[in-house]
Amino acid sequence: MVYYRPHGNEVAVFETAARRKLPVLLKGPTGCGKTRFVRHMAEKLGRPLITVACQEDLAAADLTGRFLLEGGSTVWRDGPLTRAVRQGAICYLDEVVEARADVMTVLHPLTDDRRSLPLDRLGEELHAPDDFLVVISYNPGYQAISKELKESTRQRFVSLTFDYPSPEIEAEIVVAESACSPEVAAQLVKLGRGSRNLRSHGLGEGASTRMLVYAGELVVAGLSLKEAAEATLVGSLTDDAEMTKALRELVKSVLG
Repeated sequence: MVYYRPHGNEVAVFETAARRKLPVLLKGPTGCGKTRFVRHMAEKLGRPLITVACQEDLAAADLTGRFLLEGGSTVWRDGPLTRAVRQGAICYLDEVVEARADVMTVLHPLTDDRRSLPLDRLGEELHAPDDFLVVISYNPGYQAISKELKESTRQRFVSLTFDYPSPEIEAEIVVAESACSPEVAAQLVKLGRGSRNLRSHGLGEGASTRMLVYAGELVVAGLSLKEAAEATLVGSLTDDAEMTKALRELVKSVLG
């Protein structure tokens, strides 16, 4: 099973929502475990998972499907959302606010008591089986105000708020995922938390738990802790000269 370390009641809430066929919204910063949590829950519930990485060009037709010309014939090809409805899968739309507005419109009848997906081009309406579930996620601290979820959309979902775990749990995750020593993990977590404190001084995003795992993997592969920190926590977080300097000072203060 996909490794996931709970640090709240998120597993119980998700299981209850899935049992009641209620759509779920996950919100939290980049790299804090939202996608891993969905993968873990899909395995735990024994349901197939179809994931869509949303971006600004994603339209409703990309989710539902379209007619394509193949071998001289016009054929219909289901999109990922339609496949999920037919299969009774969990459909996970990651960073959903990045998609076009019509994407949310097509989700609406699937996230209320209708649980249906109209396919106008086929003249068909699919009714979702009991195991089908819509899960969406976004980072409320990252997107512009124009890309925030509307109130009318948020109120269709059971909401789970994610954040970076406590230092002890985060170190446990880094050890489990990267196979580094607990001592290395503790130092990486200290660096990560220090970088997050720099967000109030102009850094766009602090180091994610995922980034700390990458750094741990580099150490296990033979790099020094300082080299691993430079390649991840410094090099990947910013291109700004002043913030780069601040991050290097942070690394020096933690690692010596």
